[in-house]
Amino acid sequence: MNIKIISDSTCDLSKELVEKYDITIVPLTVVKGGKAYRDSVDIMPADIFAHVAAGGDLCSTTALNIEEYTEIFSKYAKEYDGVVHINISAEFSSCHQNARLAAEEFDNVRVVDSRNLSTGQGLVVLKACELAKTCESLDDIYTQLVEFTDKVEASFLLDQLKYMVKGGRCTAVAALGANLLNLKPCIEVKNGKMAVVKKYRGSYSKCLASYVKDRLADRDDLDKGTLFVTRTPVTDDCLKAVEDAVALYDNFENTYWTKAGCTVSCHCGPATLGVLFVRK
Repeated sequence: MNIKIISDSTCDLSKELVEKYDITIVPLTVVKGGKAYRDSVDIMPADIFAHVAAGGDLCSTTALNIEEYTEIFSKYAKEYDGVVHINISAEFSSCHQNARLAAEEFDNVRVVDSRNLSTGQGLVVLKACELAKTCESLDDIYTQLVEFTDKVEASFLLDQLKYMVKGGRCTAVAALGANLLNLKPCIEVKNGKMAVVKKYRGSYSKCLASYVKDRLADRDDLDKGTLFVTRTPVTDDCLKAVEDAVALYDNFENTYWTKAGCTVSCHCGPATLGVLFVRK
């Protein structure tokens, strides 16, 4: 079968990976200063950080509507035997709901809830590309992808909570307490939702090294296929700390160092870094 893989721009896959696997990326809308922009087309994370640093309100992202998904599916459903579209977690956005409603008009379109974001979603997209080469039916691809989403482990370590406070996801009191105690929260995606699973204390570079060790060291449940290290801008010393830590525990077949897109940037801000991979 000739299968087309499509994903929302929230998957944060690099241009090189998108081109290598011929993935079609559908840009979400980013609202900055009351104006709408296409994610990673008309606006980049650096534009978001500069806007907020200059005193602007936090930017936001909006889902594609049903009509927009219908237009996209209509194009590729005619050109390919089948279409598989992967969304950001339904807990984070109405993208999945809208895409599923649009797909009802097409017999050869399947829509998958990645139950994740950023390169956690990207891992599901890459799995879809792999399955598209081996599976004999769209339903088989869909079933295996749904099962695969349970195996993705995605987390990020934040240096500061300014963006979380601005976005209403953290109180100013909690942020003040974290700052006073020099705490760095680790946010993990579980069951499609984000939750703080641990708090590290100390400099961000030291915390990042400990975080990477906690995630990768002494584990026999990891699929050693692909590791993503995904980040918004961090200082050189922080990046060096992560590089050194990853080198100690990295025996993955493929390790990709990628930059987070507008969605993570809007909600988490600069100095955010995560390691994302798959469990057996």
